Amino acid sequence: MTTTTAQMTYREACRQGLRDALIADPRVFLMGEDVGRYGGCFAVSKGLLDEFGPERVRDTPLSESAFVGAGIGAALGGMRPIVEIMTVNFSLLALDQILNNAATLLHMSGGQCAVPLVIRMTTGAGRQLAAQHSHSLEGWYAHIPGLTILAPATIDDARGMLAPALADPDPVLIFEHGALYNTTGDLSDSGAPVDISRAAIRRPGRDVTLITYGGMLIRTLEAAETLAAGGVDAEVIDLRVLRPLDQATILESVARTHRAVVVDEGWRSGSLSAEISARIVEHAFWDLDAPIARVCSAEVPMPYAAHLEAAALPSVDRIVDAATGTMRDG
Repeated sequence: MTTTTAQMTYREACRQGLRDALIADPRVFLMGEDVGRYGGCFAVSKGLLDEFGPERVRDTPLSESAFVGAGIGAALGGMRPIVEIMTVNFSLLALDQILNNAATLLHMSGGQCAVPLVIRMTTGAGRQLAAQHSHSLEGWYAHIPGLTILAPATIDDARGMLAPALADPDPVLIFEHGALYNTTGDLSDSGAPVDISRAAIRRPGRDVTLITYGGMLIRTLEAAETLAAGGVDAEVIDLRVLRPLDQATILESVARTHRAVVVDEGWRSGSLSAEISARIVEHAFWDLDAPIARVCSAEVPMPYAAHLEAAALPSVDRIVDAATGTMRDG
């Protein structure tokens, strides 16, 4: 069977995923700040109110705790809500609902009360939105049992992760990187479902494993090309699913390359990169020919000034330097 492709932006792919979900299941509805008439703060839901009406695309008051709580209640009542939170920083206002209710109700009810809720939010820096709109806190949420954490980095994943997330009986958080919305790529029309349980090898290689996710995938792939020009063949893993981590894919790759670099837009201390590094050491220590390297954001509130923001974020040059460092150490 021939697979066709269509060019679209990451934003359009997210919108198409929402539209597909609203068409497929009458229980699905979208709710959040400005998702209706305004079309979403990042224009992801633009046009959906006109197509599906205010019962299916619902604007909410500016209270994350309230509308996330309403989404939990709707999920408990048999609906399939998609809750949009403008940015990950603002999700902290709903952390009580997410952690103490959505993630725990199934356990605390002895398996009686599943919460099939999807929460979408924008994450990441690179757009000069300063410290209250630019942080990457996915690793915080990946710490919480009871949640599935997704980080789509490609056009196909941006569209295709939503359907299996809605089919999950437990709460799923989807982190869309704001710097990706205007990026363009090919959307596959194969109709194949997206696997939200496995990482993806975006570039095979034999010399070093580069492990990343979300907005850092593009930079990591660019770093891999730079490394290739210098004779270093890097394998690039797109984690895609931050909880539960696909540990098997990571360990199998490290067993082949014997070196690892973790690229994480989060802060270094207590980060997802630290968890991944620990697991590699616990389960693949004897496969390593060099210490694990990490490339993370500077441990400061994200600056507004463009040159300072760029300096705070993982860069292609820093990724290349970390990878070549593992080659020297080995």
